[in-house]
Amino acid sequence: MIRFLIPLICLVLFFMEPVFGLFSPLNIGGELNYIVPRFLIMFLIFLTLYYDLKHAMFYGLFFGLLYDVFYIDIIGLYSFLYPAICLAAAAAFKKIPRNLLTATLLTLVLLALFEFLLYQFFLLISFTGMPLGTFITTRLWPTMIANSIFLVMLGWIFKSVMVTQLTERDNKIGLY
Repeated sequence: MIRFLIPLICLVLFFMEPVFGLFSPLNIGGELNYIVPRFLIMFLIFLTLYYDLKHAMFYGLFFGLLYDVFYIDIIGLYSFLYPAICLAAAAAFKKIPRNLLTATLLTLVLLALFEFLLYQFFLLISFTGMPLGTFITTRLWPTMIANSIFLVMLGWIFKSVMVTQLTERDNKIGLY
């Protein structure tokens, strides 16, 4: 039963993103600010850092494909970016100390990179015409603030789930 915990968390986070997306846009100071919840990619980064890159890439590919099919209709964008961000997290974490603070900061940096790559792709295919300054002030900063609040609240839970799963896997005899 414990082996289904990580896929279950991924599934719950996948379905929570559009629910929290209903709070967007926010009208703050007469300006619309867009908040895009990115709970699943943050969990996948933590899965990469504290559990296993192979599992994170598999879940990234699977849920990225689901995201492509159900939400944006551009097949391949999220199914490419989710595993690519997991690979970047694994490569970056080899060079920095392994603790919760650095994992949180790395997750936020990779989340900003993820949002910027999505913006650049949508700009390339003329899906958006938003200037870079507007993107940064009305979408990137509010998204980063909202997701950092979520990460500060649940980052230690993500880490403890990963560590528990890892010790359970290491103590189990046979195939996992």
